[in-house]
Amino acid sequence: MPFRLSRYFPILEWGREYRRETLVNDLIAAVIVTIMLIPQSLAYAMLAGLPPQIGLYASILPLIAYAIFGTSRTLAVGPVAILSLMTAAAAGKIAVPGSDAYVQAALILAFMSGAILFALGLLRMGFLANFLSHPVVSGFITASGIIIAASQLKHILGVEAGGHNLFEIVLALARSLPETSLPTLIIGGASLVFLFGSRKFLKPLLLKAGLSEKAATIATRTGPVFAVIVSILAVALLRLDEDGVRILGDVPRNLPDIGLPTFDRDTWMQLAGSAALISLIGFVESVSVAQTLAAKRRQRVSPNQELIGLGAASMAAGVSSGYPVTGGLARSAVNFDAGAETPAAGAFTAIGIALATLYLTPYLFYLPQAVLAATIIVAVLSLVDLKTIWRVWSYSKADFAAMAATILITLLSGVELGVTTGVALSLFLHLYNTSRPHFALVGQVPGTHHFRNVNRHAVVISDKALIIRIDESLYFANARFLEDTVYCVVGNRPDLKHLVLMCPAVNHIDASGLESLEAINHRLKDAGVTLHLTEVKGPVMDRLKRSHFLEELTGKVYLDTYDAMVDLDLDCVRSAFSKDVKTTTPDAIPCPSLALAGLERV
Repeated sequence: MPFRLSRYFPILEWGREYRRETLVNDLIAAVIVTIMLIPQSLAYAMLAGLPPQIGLYASILPLIAYAIFGTSRTLAVGPVAILSLMTAAAAGKIAVPGSDAYVQAALILAFMSGAILFALGLLRMGFLANFLSHPVVSGFITASGIIIAASQLKHILGVEAGGHNLFEIVLALARSLPETSLPTLIIGGASLVFLFGSRKFLKPLLLKAGLSEKAATIATRTGPVFAVIVSILAVALLRLDEDGVRILGDVPRNLPDIGLPTFDRDTWMQLAGSAALISLIGFVESVSVAQTLAAKRRQRVSPNQELIGLGAASMAAGVSSGYPVTGGLARSAVNFDAGAETPAAGAFTAIGIALATLYLTPYLFYLPQAVLAATIIVAVLSLVDLKTIWRVWSYSKADFAAMAATILITLLSGVELGVTTGVALSLFLHLYNTSRPHFALVGQVPGTHHFRNVNRHAVVISDKALIIRIDESLYFANARFLEDTVYCVVGNRPDLKHLVLMCPAVNHIDASGLESLEAINHRLKDAGVTLHLTEVKGPVMDRLKRSHFLEELTGKVYLDTYDAMVDLDLDCVRSAFSKDVKTTTPDAIPCPSLALAGLERV
């Protein structure tokens, strides 16, 4: 029974091994992450269009929930830029940013997205994340990073400029340029220079000064804390808030209220689609970070249990005045580098955030919004990966099409339509490509038992037997293409007696594929051609045995293609081992319809 419980409550597993040394390491990591997370939480709440304390609330109970249910030892859960942007886009459709209805919409999104993740985890459906291809995710993150950075420029300039897409944001900024606040621009610009500079130059300087690699890395990643402290002192001493510098102001010093979000059927239905997208994007981002960090310590994470852990965290945010959360790359890396050994570090971080909410928020009164905006800009621009666009273009035009569509639609129409378009286009391109699978006409490599593509190798083939290698599973989308290919090739071989379908890459045959095989078998039988199969995988063979196909098959099923050629007693097999072997090149194969059949492709 304890073993079964630990499957759903990983805390029971690592909790049994908890030692004093582990506690010390987790506490040190928690202190460092807490210092980093305070300005981050405030900044991301501002990005989501929510009161700043909501960001702090989203960094308390969710972290404790993940510590109980999560499997990653070093993942740091909390608000992130991408989900903040998606929350703003979804909640903005039904309420005015900052209003009570808007805050309630954020709570509903957190609870609903968490419930979706939790349910998927119980159903062991972590594989659903695979529907988001890496090019689509990369394109979405890149486009979202650009939008987020552009949306924060208004705080750097000290102007009012809104918009739901990049075009609207840029246009609004251009119109508002004459109203730029010089003190705000100086603070925001200086913060950007410092944060970008510290990321690039601070670590080498600290290493030269004698700091260890670990200490230098942590100090570099907590750079925003120094910007926060210096800017607060500057604004407070010089009273720059009286010169138009917008500050954070009063932040409530109370802990979050606990309770379910208000239930309004129409509102929940309106937010359901957005909640599903938020849960999917959040899970993909989080599990990628968790697996990367786990690999460095030779640990493992369970994607299905991560669904439960992240779902519990988001639901905890929904019942504690927060908004959707997931694992963040930057703070998880800091948590890892700081020496966190168990999810307890996250729970200790939650305690630190709770104490900061109660006792430190008065000291944040003079924090300039421009500094928070600079923190966001520097964080999200590190996610913009333009090099990947070129790499994807060079490698796969189909993946590039999905990636480019995701980027363009996200930039021009918003995050939800962008990621939906990317997923839909990826699935369409997958169906299109697999509907025209690669088939190869193969022959025997002289002096060996191997059979290879006639377009790549000098091989020996028979006039009476053809071997077609199928390089894709057979299912409804490509079943008709298989029939057309076989009929095309056979139609150009009047002396053909045997057709061998070589199936080393066929992992699955659905009902449509089976019907096509049956149709091919009957049609070849009428034409006096015997159909054989070779190298059929065990699971595929098991399914075929449950049908009548094997009983009606005119030929045999062979374990190996060479055995089939020997059994058919073809001259080509003997000639392949003779001294005067004559090989065949593509030009010697009289099949003008190879292009239609796809056999000329690599």
